[in-house]
Amino acid sequence: MTHPIQLFDPRTGKRYPLLEPRWRSDDRGPLLVEALPGIGKDDVDTQSPSLWRYRASLPLDLPQPISLGEGCTPLVEKAWGEQQLLFKLDWMSPTGSFKDKGATVMVSFLKHLGIDAILEDSSGNGGAAIAAYGAAAGMHVRILCPESTQSAKVAQMKIFGADVRLIPGTRQDTENAALQQASEVFYASHNWHPFFIQGTKMTAYEIWEQLGFRAPDNVIVPVGAGSNVLGCDLGFSELLAAGQIKKLPRIFGVQPAACAPIKASFDAGVDEPVPTDFNTTIAEGASIRKPVRLKEVLSAVRRSGGSIVSVGEDDILKALYRLASMGLFVEPTSAIVGASLDQLYASGKIRAGETTVALLSGSGLKASAFVTKLFGG
Repeated sequence: MTHPIQLFDPRTGKRYPLLEPRWRSDDRGPLLVEALPGIGKDDVDTQSPSLWRYRASLPLDLPQPISLGEGCTPLVEKAWGEQQLLFKLDWMSPTGSFKDKGATVMVSFLKHLGIDAILEDSSGNGGAAIAAYGAAAGMHVRILCPESTQSAKVAQMKIFGADVRLIPGTRQDTENAALQQASEVFYASHNWHPFFIQGTKMTAYEIWEQLGFRAPDNVIVPVGAGSNVLGCDLGFSELLAAGQIKKLPRIFGVQPAACAPIKASFDAGVDEPVPTDFNTTIAEGASIRKPVRLKEVLSAVRRSGGSIVSVGEDDILKALYRLASMGLFVEPTSAIVGASLDQLYASGKIRAGETTVALLSGSGLKASAFVTKLFGG
């Protein structure tokens, strides 16, 4: 680039200095980092056993990363009925979810800026990740969670020393409370901050390297706010720009039918929210009613040639058991990916013989109270 890399609001085009401590635009829109050129095989730091092996893909050098050894999670081939596919075990992360990838990069960046106190809102996994990496960085961390958050997730945040505050109402009520408190402490939201996506994009780089420096045909992703969809789109787009892959993989986002606002907009062929019914879902990590980056998530999926699908509660529970019978113990939010597989194969959206990667984003230990109830404990 001939000019310094900047942050930009994709909806207005306004740009801001990269090193300015902000989490949204002046127009109250979500920000992104300007398009980057991507990296090649020779840029991978093979001596690093974490996602920081791809640090050359970041928009600036962070010489003292706040790392707990995250990333480089296994890619395991398994049979699903008559089909063979690859499961990306992102729940094998320091705090038990893929959110560690975004947290390590975002917290490292904020520490680099000199920020020492941060605020996050979360249904659990994001809060645990920010609490852990904030603790590792020596920051004061405040986490807002819905009152309904799994007790194990709340305990995990608290043991890292976070100031956890439970908010009555829905997940959206919790975000609204965080937005009100953002004037008191820097809002390091995994849904809002652009550097969180700079971390989740590393999943694409990991898959690329694990497949022998090539892209899969399909990636299946559980979707709440969409940071994993955006990360995959960003990482693979950079690899395409760098000439490392020939085409983008198709991205298939999966939502619980009880809370599927992104699918509703996708099916309607629009970029804006459309009226839809909401109910309680066991996939609590995907129960985001008003995704901040709805337009960008839809654009990423459409650009890839993929789609958004939804799955029912009974199918999620069946998939949870089915994955566990294969040795894969995930939380219900991850099980929605398994619940989508029969549907995707039956519809022909994903075909036999294609290289398909399914992202399993959160550990079953995150939902220990839920699993205990299943077995009458």
